[in-house]
Amino acid sequence: MVSVLFVCLGNICRSPTAEGVFRDLVEREGLGGHIRIDSAGTHAYHIGEPPDGRAQAEAKRRGIDISGLRGRQARAQDFAEFDYVLAMDRSNHQNLLNICPADRRERLSMFLNFAPAVGCTEVPDPYYEGGFDSVYDMIEQAAHGLLADIRAKHL
Repeated sequence: MVSVLFVCLGNICRSPTAEGVFRDLVEREGLGGHIRIDSAGTHAYHIGEPPDGRAQAEAKRRGIDISGLRGRQARAQDFAEFDYVLAMDRSNHQNLLNICPADRRERLSMFLNFAPAVGCTEVPDPYYEGGFDSVYDMIEQAAHGLLADIRAKHL
């Protein structure tokens, strides 16, 4: 089984959206039994909380229910448990690098590396600025690229 962890700051906007979008894609492709999917935040601000209502609303508008997800904090052990640890932005990438064991660094990358056509490397944080719709679009593109990468390397 291949395992994927999406990581943002608080695990209430970008990473649970990515978890929901990717899970939906994987299920539609009939690969649910082959790919484990989770999300986390680099900070403990929202442990145990559901995704932000605006993230839930955008996902629901697109046919995906992320209301059952709950925030958790990323930990060093995640690098042993997940094949892909995907940061939403450079700040969270650095936070993850700080807890990543030296022999697991190849597992850490930026999520938008899987969507070069997006034209940027960071998924912006919509918590204060809004833009949940454009963030969703970026995540959706990267999810397709990630699945293509997993298929090419693991399935």
